[in-house]
Amino acid sequence: MTLTGERYYYSLFINHHSFKKTMRKKDTDDKSLTLFPDWDSEPANKHENAEQTAQQPAIDFQPLFTRLAGSAFRSRFHLRAADLKYIDEKGLDTIRRHAADFVAKRLAPAVIPNDGKQTPMRGHPVFIAQHATGCCCRGCLFKWHHIQPGHTLTADEQAYVVNVIMAWIERELNRAKAH
Repeated sequence: MTLTGERYYYSLFINHHSFKKTMRKKDTDDKSLTLFPDWDSEPANKHENAEQTAQQPAIDFQPLFTRLAGSAFRSRFHLRAADLKYIDEKGLDTIRRHAADFVAKRLAPAVIPNDGKQTPMRGHPVFIAQHATGCCCRGCLFKWHHIQPGHTLTADEQAYVVNVIMAWIERELNRAKAH
């Protein structure tokens, strides 16, 4: 049976809302699925932001960067001279604060109306780093980092994303110094 007209759109509406309900029914008791098994599951202050939790245990991002290097799209991103100058003028602490702010406002919400288009391709070193690391939208965040969409990012998840971005920026700074 093929649906046409109003019935078709009604079925899309029903299926969409069923999917959204399924996404909300996340089993939060399953610790084996956590991206951060060694970190506390609940922060002491639930209103902590990524900047405050940025001092998490060191994670080796080399396997991630190796996978990203295999992507023709991701591997083409590099910081330009203007980006390097901006980082030099502002300092890495300020860039980290910018990254934490961008992640909190553009990536952390459970529902992002313009998901997939919320991160500009240029204009700030963090934007370039987000595209290079697969931290630009919730779809890429799931594909590259296995962070499920449909929920507000926790403080630990935000800190992880900021740390990935900053690790890539530091690699780019070292690359620029070598040339």
